[in-house]
Amino acid sequence: MTVLQAVATYIPPTARPVGDAARELQLSATEAAVLQKFYGLRDYRVDRTATAADLVERAARALPSLGRVARRIRYVLHAKSVPPSGPHATPPVQSVRSDLGLSGAVAFAVTQHACASGLLAVDLAGRLLAGDDPDALALVLTGEKAYPAVNRTMPAPTVTGEASAALLVGRSGAGDRVLSYEWRVDGEFRDGTAMPGPTRSRFHQRYPQTLADVVLAAVARAGLGLADLSMILPHNVNRASWVRVAALLGLPPDRIFLDNVPVTGHAFCADPFVNYRCAVDADRLPPGRPYLLAGVGLGAVYAAMVVQARGTAGGWSG
Repeated sequence: MTVLQAVATYIPPTARPVGDAARELQLSATEAAVLQKFYGLRDYRVDRTATAADLVERAARALPSLGRVARRIRYVLHAKSVPPSGPHATPPVQSVRSDLGLSGAVAFAVTQHACASGLLAVDLAGRLLAGDDPDALALVLTGEKAYPAVNRTMPAPTVTGEASAALLVGRSGAGDRVLSYEWRVDGEFRDGTAMPGPTRSRFHQRYPQTLADVVLAAVARAGLGLADLSMILPHNVNRASWVRVAALLGLPPDRIFLDNVPVTGHAFCADPFVNYRCAVDADRLPPGRPYLLAGVGLGAVYAAMVVQARGTAGGWSG
């Protein structure tokens, strides 16, 4: 059993209008208006003074229980959309591990599923803990820098921002229990940002149905139906694509938490967990009901995880 024992997030206080990104992309005024009116993009968050390590460390330090359980943390996983670059000895996860006093933990990055790597890291943390002490924990970190060049290479209509999340994962105890995890790779689109025009068009056409199929597979693996879910907590690429997915699933759009699309933009692997924290704070996740986390990464990787809420909806820390 994999249990999400605590979650905390960091959302930079500075909001930049999507028009700034539109200028970086050299879009016309009409194209910029389409981003806002059709795709539901308005603002995105950045912290230009923070390093990549700062972003994830701020989320981790927001976990009230971190100090009490630090000695039990065996693994630190940093889920990233973009593979690490630069000197091997100084990736963010290593410096964060040291700064948090977790030098006894094994630390590494998880990038294989791009923006869906956050869900992969949670699943991997559970698998690692299955062979460890019953009281052992893993710390899953998400968040990375959104440099201006990123917006020029993303194949979907989205604007990337900066937000981070930290999760304490265990094999037992209080928290929300993972019921299922499904992922699927559509290898035709393995070139990601380098896809030629016709391939990119097919990606956009196939995207909603493939994502809907993976959501249905995760729900079925959990032994549930869509009606059992209280909410879908998505990645925040844009509103339009999720409205299409909702229609394919036969769900009203308000069953998908889209409140942060115009607030944070797409914050790489952090989106589903940031949305979780905001949904809990807004009393949108009833206690005892399952919910679903979803994400899609370039490559193309589609992922969904069904989680059973336990206790009161405010029971997670952070």
